[in-house]
Amino acid sequence: MIKLIKIDEDSRVPKYKQIVDSILQNIANGNLKINQKIPSINSFSEEFYMSRDTVEKAYNILKERKIISSIRGKGYYITRTKLESKVNILFVLNKLSAYKMKTYNSFINTIGANAHTDLHIYHCDETLFLNLLDKFEGAYDYYVITTHFKTDELKHLSFTNEVAKAIQSIPDEKLVLMDNIKLGMEGEIIKIYQDFENDIYNALKEGLSKISKYNKLILVYPDKAVYPYPRRILHGFKKFCVEHEINFEVLSEVYDDMILKKGDLFITIEESDLVNLMKQIRDEEFVLGKDIGVISYNDTPLKELLGITVMSTDFNVMGETAARMILNKEKGDVKVPFNFIDRNSI
Repeated sequence: MIKLIKIDEDSRVPKYKQIVDSILQNIANGNLKINQKIPSINSFSEEFYMSRDTVEKAYNILKERKIISSIRGKGYYITRTKLESKVNILFVLNKLSAYKMKTYNSFINTIGANAHTDLHIYHCDETLFLNLLDKFEGAYDYYVITTHFKTDELKHLSFTNEVAKAIQSIPDEKLVLMDNIKLGMEGEIIKIYQDFENDIYNALKEGLSKISKYNKLILVYPDKAVYPYPRRILHGFKKFCVEHEINFEVLSEVYDDMILKKGDLFITIEESDLVNLMKQIRDEEFVLGKDIGVISYNDTPLKELLGITVMSTDFNVMGETAARMILNKEKGDVKVPFNFIDRNSI
């Protein structure tokens, strides 16, 4: 392996960087394979007549990037061969959904070809999340993280003590908190977030002129779900209704054969409830947007195609903003726009 390393004595590039670059180049060329042993620090320094400190500095850089690892009593080994990017990013989502993928895709499109992004899903499961962070500790340049978890009763939880400890162990300069930032971390980090309570409150206020023509406003908020939603959505809804003296009701789901009345306006969160509701409206021959109104939470292309009024975070902006801040090495808090999009269903 020593023969593969090229050190230019006349170059102005520091020797430690030449070592790093030469090893990376050989990995990229396929000359070095994963699990292949490389020379010890002493062997390397003796072969190239350079100080042990210089070689150790190069090896430490490679270890930090998880390119090599050391095994006590055995030596150093190649542990990673995926080197096609300059910036390596771990992108951690709580679930796969149409709108979450909007965020991911806009992030990928904005971050460009100079980055490699690995996507992992933890399904709102604390154990899966902690295992992910433990497995990839120190392996990435940036950690883009959403924090939505579920209790044993399938209720929403922003974080646990163990989750907080794991996230706080990530260096500030590598951390991007996205979507839900109730963790409350301070410091010079990137935060791109929704304000769930005020978002729904302000969106409903924007649509008040149309909402007020209905007799009753009904929120279908899943009290228990595999992918639960923040209760701040419920709080913002109730705040709006109380302040504007609107008759309201909260249901946990759209029931089969539900009693529908003219003058009802439904707000659905889960896709299954929207589908069930639309089917019942059609079967009962109510006129959508006249007899019964429907607003859906979080926009998707299908809702746009069907003319469903929505209240939604701009998930494209969320992904674009996260990528832009990484590229520009910016820090700070950015509130993502949340829009009331009026279509034909109210």
